Order: sequence, then C-alpha cells, then structure tokens
Amino acid sequence: MKTFSLKPSQIERKWYLVDAQSKVLGRLATEIASLLRGKRKPTYSPHLDNGDHVVVINADKVVVTGRKSQQKIYYHHTGYPGGLRSRTFAEQLVRKPEFILKHAVKGMLPHNRLGRQVLKKLHVYAGPQHPHESQRPQPIELP
Repeated sequence: MKTFSLKPSQIERKWYLVDAQSKVLGRLATEIASLLRGKRKPTYSPHLDNGDHVVVINADKVVVTGRKSQQKIYYHHTGYPGGLRSRTFAEQLVRKPEFILKHAVKGMLPHNRLGRQVLKKLHVYAGPQHPHESQRPQPIELP
C-alpha cells in the first residue's frame, strides 16, 4: 500500500459564499479558516495550500458575545514615537467592518508564508454585493 501525496497540479479549488449576518465572530472565523486551509477535504496536507476561495458578505452585521463590543480593542501603530492608536470593536465595525473578520481569520492561520498565501483567498465585503459572480460561489451555511 502506497502513501498518497498530493501534488500542486492535482489541487481543485472551489468558491464558497458565506453570509456573516448575525453570526458570532470567533465561531465564523474558525470555520472560514478551516475552509481556507482545505481541512474539510480528504486530500488535506498541512504543508500545501489546497483550500478553497471564500467570499464573505455582510461583514458589517457580525456580532460578538458578552461585552466584547466595548472591551475588545484593536491596536495599530503609526510608526512615529507615541503613535500607538486603539479602537474598540464597535468603532472598528463602523469604520472598517472587513478588517474585523479578516483580522480574526488571520490569527487562526499559520504565521508563515503558507498563512499569507492562504489569506489571499479570503474576500470580505461589508454589504451584500460582491464582484465575484462570474466564479459562481456556492452558498454554504456555517454555524
């Protein structure tokens, strides 16, 4: 019996459409990260990018549990001395709702070249419209 090893030429990619309306941020991000890595496929290989493309719509309607909307803080640094800036979840949801979901998924992927490559297959949009109709993404229901 031989061991099966997936080659990059054998990878088949699909496109999935996920509606983030009224979904809990962390639970949704774990499922999206799993789709991006290809963990739902029987040909999963941890060293290869054999995942699928994921299009997320209604990212501005994602929710968090408890008091995280006031307590969860996103930081960024401007690069200047004393340039540490912070925003709460609620403020970030108003300004850049796409960033919230992308940031959550990015933290659940490997922190190396493979993770950066996998993250490029995530397409997040604040509203219900997206420019990927020609790829015919299949709607998928995630918890």
